Amino acid sequence: MSQREGRHRKPLYDAQQRARRDATAWTLVQGILAPLQFLVFLVSLALVLRTLATGEGAFAANVSIVAKTGLLYAIMVTGSIWEKVVFGRYLFAPAFYWEDMVSMLVLALHSAYLVALATGWIETNGLMLLALAAYGSYAINATQFLLKLRAARLDAGPASRLAAEGAR
Repeated sequence: MSQREGRHRKPLYDAQQRARRDATAWTLVQGILAPLQFLVFLVSLALVLRTLATGEGAFAANVSIVAKTGLLYAIMVTGSIWEKVVFGRYLFAPAFYWEDMVSMLVLALHSAYLVALATGWIETNGLMLLALAAYGSYAINATQFLLKLRAARLDAGPASRLAAEGAR
């Protein structure tokens, strides 16, 4: 996006929201959980693809999917608290409306996987395919959030970015 286009876009945070975002510990929690979840996702994706390709390693793949889902639940709960602190509502704040909408799909698919695993409704191949669908939606959602993070950094302007870099 060009600087000119960026000037016409509404900033992600107003001054009070930015101050609340920067002051809350939930921002740090999100900053830790998000990359951790992504790392677990990458390992799990490899295990799922291995199981689909070879038929081996289903137990490890299932454990990794459950771990990924646990991290997803943790980031969703803490993210809702973060959103309440910053925007005054637990979900669907205008600045993150579409990210939250896609998050609901991500949660639904991961939860469907857990139900299918626990009940035995779907055999291993089907479970792995369901996990891939959940992971595809997660990848879309993660991309949405990365784009928002980029937008927030662009909104901060060069002076704010330089001050933040100097503080590190």
